Amino acid sequence: MRSHNDLESPTGQQSVVVPDWRDRKRYVWLLGLVVPTLVPMSWAAVAVTGLGVFWWSGPLLMFVGIPLLDYLVGKDAENPPESALAWLEQDRFYRWATYLYLPAQYLSLVLACWLWSGGGGVSLGVADGIGLMLTVGGIAGVAINTAHELGHQRAGAERWLSKIALAQTGYGHFYVEHNRGHHARVATPQDPASSRLGESVYAFFFRSSFGGLRSAWALERRRLHRRHARTWSLKNDVLNAWTLTAALYAVLLAVFGVHILPWLLGQAFVGVCLLESINYLEHYGLRRARRGDGAYEQVRPAHSWNSNSVISNVFLFHLQRHSDHHANPQRRYQALCHADEAPQLPAGYASMVVLALFPPLWRRTMDPRVLAHYGGDVSLAALKPGRAGALPGRRG
Repeated sequence: MRSHNDLESPTGQQSVVVPDWRDRKRYVWLLGLVVPTLVPMSWAAVAVTGLGVFWWSGPLLMFVGIPLLDYLVGKDAENPPESALAWLEQDRFYRWATYLYLPAQYLSLVLACWLWSGGGGVSLGVADGIGLMLTVGGIAGVAINTAHELGHQRAGAERWLSKIALAQTGYGHFYVEHNRGHHARVATPQDPASSRLGESVYAFFFRSSFGGLRSAWALERRRLHRRHARTWSLKNDVLNAWTLTAALYAVLLAVFGVHILPWLLGQAFVGVCLLESINYLEHYGLRRARRGDGAYEQVRPAHSWNSNSVISNVFLFHLQRHSDHHANPQRRYQALCHADEAPQLPAGYASMVVLALFPPLWRRTMDPRVLAHYGGDVSLAALKPGRAGALPGRRG
C-alpha cells in the first residue's frame, strides 16, 4: 500500500496527497495499446503461419475476443475513494497510455498503406485487403475515442493531439461538436448524437453524422463571429482539423500511390461507423425533462447508459462510465466513477455494438429497459416527433 506523502508540483509547491490506496488496474490500462499495434502483429502472424485470417484481427478482437473476455472477466463497479481522485488525475502514468496510442496508430496506418501497395512482396487478395481495412478502421475508431479523452483536457498540446488522432478518419469536426455541442445538448431533441427510442442504428448514423457536421460548422462560425474573425480561416477548428487530414492523405498517396485511396477511404468509413455505433448506444431512448421555464434539467447519471464490464472499459479508457464523464467532462478516464443512478447496459459496448446491427434484437433487448427506466411511461423517453402514441407502455 502507498503511504501518505505529499506530491510536489514542478514549482516545489505541495499539490496532492498520495492516498493509502492502490489502483488494481494501473498496469492493465496498457492493454489499450494492443489495438493500435494490431497491424504489425497481424503482419507478423501471417508471415509466421501463412494464415490470412490474421488480417481480420481487428474485427475478431473487437467483436469476438473482447465480448468473450467481458463475459469471462465480469464487471467491476468499484470506485476509487474521494481522497484518491486528485492523485489519480495528476499521475502522468495514465496519460502515457493515451499519448502512446497515437504513434502506434500511425505506425499501423503507414504499414497498412505499404502492404496495400504491395510492399515487402506481400500480395493481398481482396479478402485479405478487406480484412486489413477493417482492422485499420477499428484502430481509427478507437483513436476517435482516444481523441475524445484528449480533447476534453485543458492543455493545448493534448487538444492538438486530439486533432491528430482524428486526422486518420477525417472526423476532425468531432472535436468541436462533441465538446461544445453534444455535452450541452445531450439527451435533448437538439442533439444529433442522442438516439431515439425505436430508432435503428442505420437511421441514427445518417442523422448523427450529418447533424454533427452541420452543428460543428455552426458552432465555429458563431465563435469566430464573436471574435470578429473570418470563418474561412485556419482559426476555424473544423478547417484546421480537416487540413491535417488533407495533409496526411496527400503524403500517404504521394508515397504509396493513388491506388491506396479506396482503402484509405474505406478504413475512415469503418472508423466513423464504429464511433457512431457507440454514440448510438450511449444515450438510447433517454431524455432530459423540461423545467417550468422551458430549459432542460441538468444532466444527471440517469441520462447515459453505463457498463462496468472490465475489458471493454480498459480498451475504451473507461468510456462506459459515461454518466460520470458527462458530469465531469474534464475528469481523466482513470478517475471516472460508477454511478448507481445510471441505467446499466446488459453487456459491454463491444457486445452491444454487435447487437445494434440487428434492430429487431436490439429493440427486444433495449426498449423494455428504457420503459422500465421511466416506470413504464414512454412519454418520458426520447421519441421521434409524433411517435408517442404509436409505442407501447404509454400512461394516461
